[in-house]
Amino acid sequence: MAKTITVRIDDETYDIFKKAADGQKRTISNYIEYATLHYTVNENVVDDIEMNEILSYKKDIKKGLDDISAGRYKIIDQP
Repeated sequence: MAKTITVRIDDETYDIFKKAADGQKRTISNYIEYATLHYTVNENVVDDIEMNEILSYKKDIKKGLDDISAGRYKIIDQP
């Protein structure tokens, strides 16, 4: 079943969405759904190759977490 959400945006953002939606002959609501889904799937999901690479560093990640737990770290401020 479809769900309804409310999003508050400023006029400038609305105009950007409106132009993008018009350019794809979509409603603003459909464009936001499409763009959000596209971004989520393509930018926030780790593919199998990347996940295997991350998992290959499991030992290094565990050592880093152990160092943090033991207080063996230094915060360096950038100027």
